[in-house]
Amino acid sequence: MSQEKPHHQGHRLRLRERLLRNSTSLADYEILELLLGLAQIRKDTKPLAKELLRRFGSVRGVMDARAEELLHVPGFSAGTLALWKLLREFMSRYAAAPLCRREAIENPRQIEQMARVRLAGCSNEEIWAALLDAGKRFLAWVRMSEGTVNASSLCIRNLLEQAVLCRASGIILVHNHPGGSDKPSGADIEATRHLRHAACTLGITLHDHLVLSEANCYSFKEEGFLG
Repeated sequence: MSQEKPHHQGHRLRLRERLLRNSTSLADYEILELLLGLAQIRKDTKPLAKELLRRFGSVRGVMDARAEELLHVPGFSAGTLALWKLLREFMSRYAAAPLCRREAIENPRQIEQMARVRLAGCSNEEIWAALLDAGKRFLAWVRMSEGTVNASSLCIRNLLEQAVLCRASGIILVHNHPGGSDKPSGADIEATRHLRHAACTLGITLHDHLVLSEANCYSFKEEGFLG
């Protein structure tokens, strides 16, 4: 005698049909249901989807949540976390695509959105550098350091070696403050001063240093620090 399919399988099929007809008709929890279903094929993912939204407030909040926060939600497994990491990596590369076409960077703030997608959900500080040519066109986007929850260390020599290797004429530095303020620390200010001076001796311009918090972005250039 054949067994009936679990109720959630028919429900998920109907969600997919609605998605194909009109994706905007789905509620946030229904979008999350379908995503979670890619990792939890045999489970009803509606309760988990609703719990994630309850805890983190929005789809963006769920996607930007840190790994340890997600794994504390009952039902959110290591396999599901792997899917989340895959989605974040996909979104990071999507956000970087316009810059990878070597478009000119008219304003360092153009780097902010790309960096924000890349650094979403990071529990620790990371330092990244956008390397630009003489026409301020994007050459490379490189991670220079992975630190702790409240500190990171920039090796200026390594960064400048990368810049010379790429024949870069300019640098936009970015780092995050997970769960904190976007205001730079004394160490951030000192490192920026040293980098600007060292880069200048090589004919390389430090165009900006952006410090990202969860909601804001501090620009050394806009604050007049770089002249």
